[in-house]
Amino acid sequence: MTETPTQSGWSREWSTYCRLLRYVRPYSGRLVLGFLCGGLFGLTHGALLKLIDGGIVRIFDPDNSLRSVLLITALFPLLGLVRGAGDFLGSYLIQWVGNRVVFDLRHAIFTHLERLSVGYFSRSRTGELIARATNDTMFAQRAVTTVLIDLAKQPATLLFCVGYLFVLDVRLALASLVLFPVCLVPVVLFGRRVRKYTRQSQEKIADLTSILQETIGGIRIVKAFGAERYESDRFQAENKTFFRHMMRVVKAKAANEPIIVFIATVGVACVFVYAHLSAMPWNAFMTYAIALMMMYEPVSRLSRTHMHIQQGCAAADRIFELLDTEEFVREAPDAVDLDETIESIGFDSVSFRYDHEPVLRSVDFAVAAGMRVALVGSSGAGKTTLVNLIPRFFDATDGRLTVNGTDVRRVKLKSLRSRIGIVTQETFLFNDTVLHNIAYGAKEVSPDRVVEAAKRAHADAFIRELPDGYDTVVGERGVRLSGGQRQRLAIARAIYRNPPILILDEATNALDTESERLVQAALDEVMTGRTVFAIAHRLSTIINCDRILVLEQGRIVEDGRHEELLAMNGVYKRLYDLQFAGA
Repeated sequence: MTETPTQSGWSREWSTYCRLLRYVRPYSGRLVLGFLCGGLFGLTHGALLKLIDGGIVRIFDPDNSLRSVLLITALFPLLGLVRGAGDFLGSYLIQWVGNRVVFDLRHAIFTHLERLSVGYFSRSRTGELIARATNDTMFAQRAVTTVLIDLAKQPATLLFCVGYLFVLDVRLALASLVLFPVCLVPVVLFGRRVRKYTRQSQEKIADLTSILQETIGGIRIVKAFGAERYESDRFQAENKTFFRHMMRVVKAKAANEPIIVFIATVGVACVFVYAHLSAMPWNAFMTYAIALMMMYEPVSRLSRTHMHIQQGCAAADRIFELLDTEEFVREAPDAVDLDETIESIGFDSVSFRYDHEPVLRSVDFAVAAGMRVALVGSSGAGKTTLVNLIPRFFDATDGRLTVNGTDVRRVKLKSLRSRIGIVTQETFLFNDTVLHNIAYGAKEVSPDRVVEAAKRAHADAFIRELPDGYDTVVGERGVRLSGGQRQRLAIARAIYRNPPILILDEATNALDTESERLVQAALDEVMTGRTVFAIAHRLSTIINCDRILVLEQGRIVEDGRHEELLAMNGVYKRLYDLQFAGA
């Protein structure tokens, strides 16, 4: 049997919401207790109706004693106390669960993002990912908290109120129940619109976050090119689109309650006519009227429950899309620790492509421990991609990369990466102290080792001149330091790690001549005894390397020492002549 679109939609919604509720399971004890407190809250409404119906006549009976009146009236604050306790405990416990769900979702998103390959982030917008971890999780939290609170309190309230209506007048109670299916009509009509528009608005808030993140991150470029108006207009255009989508959500939600109120007022008018025709006692009618008022909030809130679920599911869909993103770089179930000393690294017919675009083509070479290998070539030749395969930022699409003859895909990621130090052209420092930036990733920080690493990177002198020395906070991305200072801290970080494998991706490119000389001396020292892969456009920095690999269009076209490559009169010689022409 072919599934109808409506059935399919309901199935998807239910599947998404059920998956969201799985995050509630670890806290089912608190949830059950919250529902019990919600039931107690509802029970007090039935007890209050009984007290009004039976007690109000006695209160206004002049023949009743003052003691009896006081006993009856004392029950009102007692019920209020019980109702308040049930309301507070039910709301607190369920909101605790809802906020814990957000906590777990954000943690799941963050840890999953950390597991995804570097390639995923090159295809994704930072603002989009931030929006999913923050804004979307808040909508999902509402779908859990608001819905569960309403389900804990409102059905019980409705049940006891309707039950007492049957005690008062069966026919009137049955007539009142006819209104409930009618009230569901606007819920169904507007619910799907809410989900559709909510998803669109969530996508637009992600666009806004991306523009904000890009503008703040590139504020120097924005100001340098006088592009403030352009960025403002771009933000304003997305902001207007977001506003329009949000107002569609507001319109769909706002239209729901007035329709329900209108249906309810029709029902109340009919009740007045019935009360007149049936000569209903005044206390019974008063109790019935109070019961109807008590029922209004449960009906209203339960009618909005579907709206909240729709909004939450729209956000949860985006969250689960991220969590379902495949991890292309995975650790094998039987992966082993890399315990032995690293003796060799080999590329065996390694090829790599981004999507369908080849970057490396059948790369073959082996490096013995302690060798300094330089990679040179024009931009886009595949140098950075090649070294990114060593720590498994990516995996080769063909061939294999080995350490001591073992495929790196059979080695535990943490064990592999703990043996590798990396210094890149684009230095990244965290908004933390100099001390913790140098010792980044270490479980225990040794201040003496940090100072030693800084000295070997020729960074100790300028660090001590900072306002708080090694305790100086460097700012986001190290904004309070010069480019050369940031680069030397990154080199000190690699030295502190003391890895047997060192990857230098144009590590001295951002330095001035004086700083380059200092850092190059430090690098010469720290490279001793290590296996080094160095990418450099400045050929002067790699002349003394044991081996130089020249790449073109993803292939190794020349391989040898500096003098040997010059003698070949090929690609390397051409690059060398271009750099040193007229020197």
